[in-house]
Amino acid sequence: MANNAALPLARFSVLDLTRARAGPTCVRQLVDWGARAIKIEMPGGRTGDGMGGNRHGFDFQNLHRNKRGMTLNLREPEGVAIFKKLARETDIVVENYRPDVKRRLGIDYEDLRAINPRLIYGSISGFGQSGPYRDRPGVDQIAQGMGGLMSITGIPGQGPVRVGIPIADLCSGVFLAQGILVALLEREVTGQGKWVHTSLLEAMLSMLDFQASRWLMSGEIPPQAGNNHPTGIPTGVFETKDGHINIAASGDEIYERLCKAIERPDFRTDPRFATSKARSTNRDVLMDVLMPVTRQKTSAEWIRILNDAGVPCGPIYRVDESFADPQVQHLKMAQPVHSPVLGDLTILGHPVSHGDTRQPIHTAAPELGQDNDDILTGLGYTKEQIADLAKRGVI
Repeated sequence: MANNAALPLARFSVLDLTRARAGPTCVRQLVDWGARAIKIEMPGGRTGDGMGGNRHGFDFQNLHRNKRGMTLNLREPEGVAIFKKLARETDIVVENYRPDVKRRLGIDYEDLRAINPRLIYGSISGFGQSGPYRDRPGVDQIAQGMGGLMSITGIPGQGPVRVGIPIADLCSGVFLAQGILVALLEREVTGQGKWVHTSLLEAMLSMLDFQASRWLMSGEIPPQAGNNHPTGIPTGVFETKDGHINIAASGDEIYERLCKAIERPDFRTDPRFATSKARSTNRDVLMDVLMPVTRQKTSAEWIRILNDAGVPCGPIYRVDESFADPQVQHLKMAQPVHSPVLGDLTILGHPVSHGDTRQPIHTAAPELGQDNDDILTGLGYTKEQIADLAKRGVI
C-alpha cells in the first residue's frame, strides 16, 4: 500500500469482516482517510459478498480500495485463534453478520473485549442487534420498503418505487463510520473501547428526516409527490424547449425572483400563488401555468437566466453527462488508481476534502489473500507454518 502515514487516521488499524455493501461502505470511509485495514475473506474466494463474485468488477473495486487482503477460515478454531491475535492489537473491528453468527463463531464484542478492552467494535445488521427481527436477513430494498421510503418515492398513484441507489446500505455505512470515529474520540478520554452498531432499518428511518417528522409531529402521512418537492413549492421538474430541468423556487423571496426572471410578475400577485400557503394549496395549478412558460426556451437558456437571477436551477443529467460537467471535473471526483491485475482504473473518489486537496485513492481492491504471508509473518508464523495453514484450508 502507498505510504499514507500523513493521513488523519493513519494511526488506527481495522479488521474488516464485512460483506455486501453496508459494511464495506463503513470501512471505505475509514481507509480513505488512512486507516490501515485488512479485509478478511474465506479461503477459496467464498466471500458471500453479493457482488456477483466479480472481484475485478466495478462494484468490488469501488467498495474495497485502500485495503490489504487476507484469507481466514473463521469456521476453524485455528482461524479464530489467528483472528484473535490480530484483534488483540487492532483498534477497530467492523462486521455485518447477522447477530447470531458472530456469537456462534466466537468473535462477538464480548469475546474480543476480553482480550482487547480498547477495541472499537462496529456492527451493521438489517434490523438491529435486538428485537423481534434481529435474526432476519436484511438487504437494502427490504429496508427501503420497511423504512417508508418506497411509499413516498415515485409518481402519485403508481405504487411503491425503489430509489435508484442502495441508500439504506450506503447511509448505514456512513453512520457507522461516524459512530466509530466518535467512539475513538471517547476512548482518548476513557481508555476504553465500546460496541457501536446501527442497522439498515435505523439508517433508512433517519434518512426520512422531515418526512418522518411530518408523521411524528403532525400526524400527516407523507404521500408520493413525484418530481415535485413535497413541501417546497414550486420545486420540481420543468419541461423546456429541448428537454427538462430542475427549478427550486420555494419561499417568497426566491419565488419572487422566479417570477421576475420569467417575466411573469402576475404570477407573484395572483392570489392563488401570492403566499406559500396559497402555492401549496394550488400547487398543481401553479405547475400548469409555469410549464408553458418554461417550454419557450431551451434548458441551457433557462439554466443561465435563472442562476443569474439567483433562482436554483440545473440540468437533469445521465451519469455520463454528470462526469462530463466542468464543475464535476474540477472537483476531481473521478480518481485514478493502479491495479497490478487490471492496470490503470478510474473509480469514485471520497466526497470530503481537507483544505484544497482531495484525498487520492492509494491502492486498488486487494486480490484474494494477497497479504497472507506478510500479515502472518508479522504475527510470528514461519514460512513452513504458513504453508501448512494454507494446505489445511485455514488460510
